[in-house]
Amino acid sequence: MYKTEYDAVVVGSGPNGLAAGITMQRAGLSVLIIEGKPTVGGGMRSAELTLPGYVHDVCSAIHPMALLSPFFKDLPLNGFGLEFIQPTLAAAHPFEDGTAAILSQSLTQTADSLGDDRKAYLDFMEPLVHDIPKLLPSLLGPLAWPENPLALAKFGLKALPSSLGSSNRFKTKEARGLWAGMAAHAIQPLENLATSAFGIMLMAAAHLNGWPIPKGGSQSIANALAAYFKTLGGVIETRFPVQNLSQLPPSKVVLMDVTPRQLLNIAGDRLSSSYRGRLEKYRYGSGIFKIDWALDDVIPFKAEECKQAGTVHLGNTLEEIADYEKSIAKGKAAGKPFVLLAQQSVFDKSRAPEGKHTAWAYCHVPHGSQEDMTGAIESQVERFAPGFRNLIIEKNTMNTSEMEAYNPNYIGGDINGGIQDVWQLYSRPVLSISPYRTSASNVYLCSSSTPPGGGVHGMCGYHAAKQAMKDVFKMNNIDSLAVRV
Repeated sequence: MYKTEYDAVVVGSGPNGLAAGITMQRAGLSVLIIEGKPTVGGGMRSAELTLPGYVHDVCSAIHPMALLSPFFKDLPLNGFGLEFIQPTLAAAHPFEDGTAAILSQSLTQTADSLGDDRKAYLDFMEPLVHDIPKLLPSLLGPLAWPENPLALAKFGLKALPSSLGSSNRFKTKEARGLWAGMAAHAIQPLENLATSAFGIMLMAAAHLNGWPIPKGGSQSIANALAAYFKTLGGVIETRFPVQNLSQLPPSKVVLMDVTPRQLLNIAGDRLSSSYRGRLEKYRYGSGIFKIDWALDDVIPFKAEECKQAGTVHLGNTLEEIADYEKSIAKGKAAGKPFVLLAQQSVFDKSRAPEGKHTAWAYCHVPHGSQEDMTGAIESQVERFAPGFRNLIIEKNTMNTSEMEAYNPNYIGGDINGGIQDVWQLYSRPVLSISPYRTSASNVYLCSSSTPPGGGVHGMCGYHAAKQAMKDVFKMNNIDSLAVRV
């Protein structure tokens, strides 16, 4: 029996649960964060998945949004052991002929790798890189009247079209392939409206702050957030799976870092029938199949640029990537998979024993697919790095069911907490003036199933906490508490 009533209880300790807890604790409220697993982190955990001494990121590995996030920028996490490493190149995109396009922190270096599309890339991205920092409150928050409407309108003209349509501005295989790999992070067909937004944000993030790797693993982000939260007076309780709100200690408000399906299971009896009906219509997206490898050496990519990149996109041409992603949406993986690969140990020596390496990769698969993609993924790596298979010491695979068992928020292997298409980008989980409110007056949703969606940025948690503080605690003057762009 709890003897203390908390101002707020947060269920779930992913980036958004921790962000919600920190935001409210900083405001002087008392907060308890509850986590079902033995460690905090959600999608930010690291573990020795293959062999002792080989540290693998269980889900997220490279963090383009971490340094772009206004919330993260406002936290003193370097004082709690968090150190980011910048790879020489943010990303590389190899082709079968042994060449590669690159994404560098330098706009001009990136453009120079795109041949005849140099000018087209600079014309497209340079204004966006200039404007995006001042647009972040709008782009990483709920739908609201923008502070910079003209700049946001210009962004929208480039972000709202399909990425397949936007690719027509490029002529070379290098630019088209690089663009397709970035846009495919949307985990939906490249023909879909607003898939350009994903490519734009990832490229702009690289040019503004790089694509950093957390030293020691993604768990170090979670550990730093948790340590900072505790110094503020916050309390964390792990190994506490929640099946019903009745399990929670007394509090004035509850924030749920879960997706709509779990919210229905845990709090359904507190929700109105109309709200439950709307949540039941929430759509989940495609899943992933993931592999971690312990390796005897670095991956022998044919293209030298790939050896300098933290992330390597293995999909060859735009056409191959587009065909594969379209097949996934139709429910059947067809053709060579588009593989997203990270090689953290090349830049972070703490990830593997001396002289050895790790690698991390996944491809998109249909929602809930049980197909074993190990052979297809390893063949795709071998295609661009002959001899790769000979370096494998041990491997660990996770299909969609295993991803969901690891993190219940990954319904059917969907790592974004619901499909992020144009119809569910800002109306997640429902179309509402405040998507963080539920129909229960003291229950709020703070997960990636709310705007701005998936990614390690904490902004869903920040905005949910801000809404709860305004509604429940009548704290209206809180804009400066956690966000400083």
